[in-house]
Amino acid sequence: MNAHDSERLAGLLEDAGYSRADDEAGRSGEADVVVLNTCAVRENADNRLYGNLGHLASVKARRPGMQIAVGGCLAQKDRDVILAKAPWVDVVFGTHNTHALPALLERSRVQAEAQVEVLEELEVFPSTLPQARESAASAWVSISVGCNNTCTFCIVPALRGKEKDRRPGDVLAEVEALVADGVVEVTLLGQNVNSYGTGLGGFGEGLERGRGNSAFADLLRAVGRVDGIERVRFTSPHPAMFTDDVITAMAETPTVMPQLHMPLQSGSDRVLRAMRRSYRSERFLGILDRVRAQIPDAAISTDVIVGFPGETEEDFAETLRVVEASRFASAFTFQYSQRPGTPAATMPDQLPKAVVQERYERLIALQERISESEAALQVGREVEVLVAEAKGKKDGASQRVSGRARDNRLVHVGLPDGLAEADRPRPGDAVTVRVTQSAPHHLVADVPAGTPLAVRRTRGGDAYDRRQLASCGVPAQGSGASTGGRTVGLGLPTLRVPVA
Repeated sequence: MNAHDSERLAGLLEDAGYSRADDEAGRSGEADVVVLNTCAVRENADNRLYGNLGHLASVKARRPGMQIAVGGCLAQKDRDVILAKAPWVDVVFGTHNTHALPALLERSRVQAEAQVEVLEELEVFPSTLPQARESAASAWVSISVGCNNTCTFCIVPALRGKEKDRRPGDVLAEVEALVADGVVEVTLLGQNVNSYGTGLGGFGEGLERGRGNSAFADLLRAVGRVDGIERVRFTSPHPAMFTDDVITAMAETPTVMPQLHMPLQSGSDRVLRAMRRSYRSERFLGILDRVRAQIPDAAISTDVIVGFPGETEEDFAETLRVVEASRFASAFTFQYSQRPGTPAATMPDQLPKAVVQERYERLIALQERISESEAALQVGREVEVLVAEAKGKKDGASQRVSGRARDNRLVHVGLPDGLAEADRPRPGDAVTVRVTQSAPHHLVADVPAGTPLAVRRTRGGDAYDRRQLASCGVPAQGSGASTGGRTVGLGLPTLRVPVA
């Protein structure tokens, strides 16, 4: 969701006449404008923000006119702290007024003083803002912002506010516009996607009712039916509100991918109660059983927190038990981070760092073993990989391309020797390959020399070509001469050159 917000910020700045700083300026921070979009879920985000701001202070001192802006959740939380710690910051804006960034930068420039604007209520739904996507073929689509849950460890509701849902027609209109621009894969975003509809005052009007009672299940089917969409994903659901009609919608909609991210947080029922997570471990495991019954090849991932206040060795053993039983393809594991303003921050029995670290390492070891075992089952299977623009660290040396299988596993595809340039898959194209090797966090599919490569050209690959032409100043057929669908980012202001 933060990455999606950053794409919106980039789109806003492009609309205001800015363009991306070159890669070297971006790495060094020596752009005319640097925007830090922040998260507040864990304490290390605070440390990284102020560390980066400390580095930028010396850069700004030798670059007259440079501007630094800080936005996102930490800005919402630390609105009065940021300028006190880093008085060289020019703009501070919160989660509810992303759209104001260009105006705040201009106001700060004209008035030669810092601008702080942090609102308590959302003014403009982020998905109505311009967007500069990092990928030509894939896109995020926000269906809601905010959260109505009261998890004791989580600061998000305090910073993002109560859940607000978009109208189904607006979501579908955005998906249709993305498809028209060449997108073949969308990921629906929400703090709790399966509570979709509550922020509309009930069931989402404009959706054709399915066989269940969930507006999200019906939205999932509707998005999956959009002509031209090939892959639909979503994140994240909440186990307490996850209904069986969502599983059925996933199973019956061919474009919805066999992948599910289901946050566990803890396997201990006692800890789940203390977290105010309104489900218990057996309900969680039951959901996974029902998903696998309808979608046998589903890859399931999760979030787990280690060291919640008062967690005993017995509680942690329950987490290990549930993780073992769940057979997650992957897991995002976290050491509990004490966040001021949350109920858990003032709970007794905060655990010593050494205890949390030792448990964390045991959990990592268990999940690595499970991930390795689950990945090994993929060897020999045929998978369709949507080629990504970003490459793995070794892809250049090994002549591989990387992308995601339908179940969202990362796959590095080794292209056969002697493959003509015209036959190489473009980012956004799909290749069908057989998995030859596995590792806990990725798969390898090396295509033997002399074996034809099964490439399916897609509109996503066509969109990538248009973007590459536009970045070279060559208007592509069917694209606007002034924008060409190119990627933009945060950085260097430029003058628009009149088109003759």
